[in-house]
Order: sequence, then structure tokens, then C-alpha cells
Amino acid sequence: MTDENSPQGSGDKDQDLDTERTVAEASAPGDVRADGSEPVPGGPPPTGDPRVDDAVAGLRRLPGRPAEEHVAVLEEVHGRLRDILDDLGPGQP
Repeated sequence: MTDENSPQGSGDKDQDLDTERTVAEASAPGDVRADGSEPVPGGPPPTGDPRVDDAVAGLRRLPGRPAEEHVAVLEEVHGRLRDILDDLGPGQP
């Protein structure tokens, strides 16, 4: 592993940590998802599309799982998001 890819390195020079923190903190008490439910504290902010919110909620299964299992969870969430995009088709919001 090179220093460039080392977890101990300084990180991605193009990474905007302020923006990432803002997104991570965007779910505040009182926020409401498109389906009327409140987001999980510390979870992703509501997207306005309940299908996307439901797919992204699958990421909540990651904490406490061994790293080897993360890929399967991430692939499942990614697949669901791709299916949603495919359903939208070209020119749809």
C-alpha cells in the first residue's frame, strides 16, 4: 500500500470535509421524510423520494457488521438506487 492510499494519510486533497459534515448533520429533529416519518438521528437527510429514502435506509445495517459484509450491503443499496433511476427514464426528475 502506498502512502497515497494509506488510511493514515492526509486524505483526499479534493475532499471537502465541511460539505460532508454539513450533509452528515443535515438530519435534525423535526425533519420529516417524504413518507411522513422522521429520519434516524445521524442518518442521511430526507431526499424527498420515499423509494430512495427506503433504499438508503439499508445502510443502517452496516454498523456492527464485519467489514467483509459491507460490500454485499452496499451492492444491494446501489442496485436498488440504480433500479429507481432506471424506472425514472430519461427526462424525468
